[in-house]
Amino acid sequence: MLLVGVIVLTILLAGQTWSSHARVNKLREEMALRLQKGDATNADTGNLVRSVQESTKELQAKVALLESKQQEAQSQQLALEQLYQDLSKNRDEWALTEIEQVLSTASQQLQLAGNVPGALIALQNADRSLSRSDKPQFITIRRAIARDTDKLKALPSVDSVGVALRLDNAIAQIDTLPMLADEKPTLPAPPEKKAKAKVVHGKDGKPVKQEETTSPWLQALQDGWNSWSSEMWTDVRQLIRVRNVDTPDALMLSPTQAYFLRENLKLRLLNARMALLSRNEGAFRADLIAAQEALVKYFDTRARSTQTVQALLRQVQSSNLAIEMPTLSDSLNAVRNYKAKP
Repeated sequence: MLLVGVIVLTILLAGQTWSSHARVNKLREEMALRLQKGDATNADTGNLVRSVQESTKELQAKVALLESKQQEAQSQQLALEQLYQDLSKNRDEWALTEIEQVLSTASQQLQLAGNVPGALIALQNADRSLSRSDKPQFITIRRAIARDTDKLKALPSVDSVGVALRLDNAIAQIDTLPMLADEKPTLPAPPEKKAKAKVVHGKDGKPVKQEETTSPWLQALQDGWNSWSSEMWTDVRQLIRVRNVDTPDALMLSPTQAYFLRENLKLRLLNARMALLSRNEGAFRADLIAAQEALVKYFDTRARSTQTVQALLRQVQSSNLAIEMPTLSDSLNAVRNYKAKP
């Protein structure tokens, strides 16, 4: 029985050993299979991780691009908002800004060039723009504009156009004025023939003039003598001429010098015209005085054309340009004070 028991136990141990060995082998195979599957899974996971990393990099680049575009869009939005705020300002503020610029320009033109009509037009346009708003807040500004308008209308008028036309007329006649250097001698007029008359008495006793009858040969001899003596006297008078000239050097001008003298006189009158338009009283008077002195010194003042030009220059010189121009400070200050209010 003991032997049978041992044999049975041995058989059981052998079966147990074989079963354990089979289970171990099976477990090894399963572990190997799982390890293979794990390696494959790890490889797939690595590939997936790499693809995820690449996708992450792409996403980061796209996010950076989107952030830059978002910042650009935000800056554009801010600019649009600022522009909208600028455009949505008060309409009256824009109108007052425009009126201030117009009045400032008109004031500068008034002080520099004496442009009174332009300043009046600017004031009238400003008052018309304010009248369209029809707001009581603009009454102070309109009163200031009315005061400046009255000041400009009260100024004495200067006929700048008429004075400029007279200067242009004088300039146009400079080339035709006779000069002392090129004066031609004037031939004396032939003496008038007078018939001798003898006095006879009429029926009423009053003296009556009657032409004296002479013989033909004596009349021919007398006419010949008178003609020869008058021609001889005319020739003698042409040999010597006596003229009173204050500046003898004016008679010694060459044709070239005379040409440049006329051009210099034209330039003097043109400078006077420019000084007239710019309301430069000192330059205007100085150029006119220099032109008149040149006329007296180098030109024949006995000629009617020279006297005409001198009369034109005297008329021009009598014009008064020394007019103090007012400023548009009342209107400008009223507009600026209204804009400065909170």
